[in-house]
Amino acid sequence: MSTLDEKRVYGERSGRTVAFVATGMGLARVSVSGDLVGEFGLADRRPTSDVAASSGTLAVATDEDVLLGATLAETGFGPASAVGFDRAGDLLAAGEGRVERYADDGTWTELGECDDVRALDGDLVAAADGVFRITPDGLTHAGLADARDVTVRGVPRVATAKGLYLLGNGWMDDGQGSYRVVTSDGERTHAATDDALLELDGETWTRVELPVSGTVAGVAYGEQLYAVTEDGTFLVEGDDEWHARTLGLPDVRGVAVP
Repeated sequence: MSTLDEKRVYGERSGRTVAFVATGMGLARVSVSGDLVGEFGLADRRPTSDVAASSGTLAVATDEDVLLGATLAETGFGPASAVGFDRAGDLLAAGEGRVERYADDGTWTELGECDDVRALDGDLVAAADGVFRITPDGLTHAGLADARDVTVRGVPRVATAKGLYLLGNGWMDDGQGSYRVVTSDGERTHAATDDALLELDGETWTRVELPVSGTVAGVAYGEQLYAVTEDGTFLVEGDDEWHARTLGLPDVRGVAVP
């Protein structure tokens, strides 16, 4: 596994933040200084379905393999639809009907079978058939349907085609509509519907006014708040307004900041 030292590779030495965007044309690397978007380009040209980061480690799901770390090292998983990290910081990946965990010795261990996985975080799996929990005995269905994204930081939440749900006494309604994204760093929490980005303020969701239209495909936290739209616009929240830059890369699936 990679270490926190990789943060220096991603941009800490230059005082810049580096964000990685998963797109249908490959993995984009975007340099950001404060709230200004700088240079960007493709770091890898394999079609990318998902990207995640935890404690300075980057993971990328591509049509060929799961890539890990600043060097985008191949891990031998094979084609992947989703990547994430469990609560211990170990890499998780899903693809071709299976969910597996990556060990420090470079081996994968199968955790269970699940088709059409969209997102992984902690011990939860978001899939077409709903939410699954990773247990010592494998994957256990935990309810809901058509789950699109999941976060376990703070209060666990799931974005589905029919609404947003939080984990309390079972899954509790947290928003109506078609949700595509939900993410949190434990302090800040955001969600995105088909046509809006929402921010949790206490117990109330408020709409974030963005300078562009388009469906938000991902949100990430770093020095600033970052978001990307499905049609390839990268956004950074400034002190008084959002700054946007078109990447020219279609079919965006997510964003991560190591």
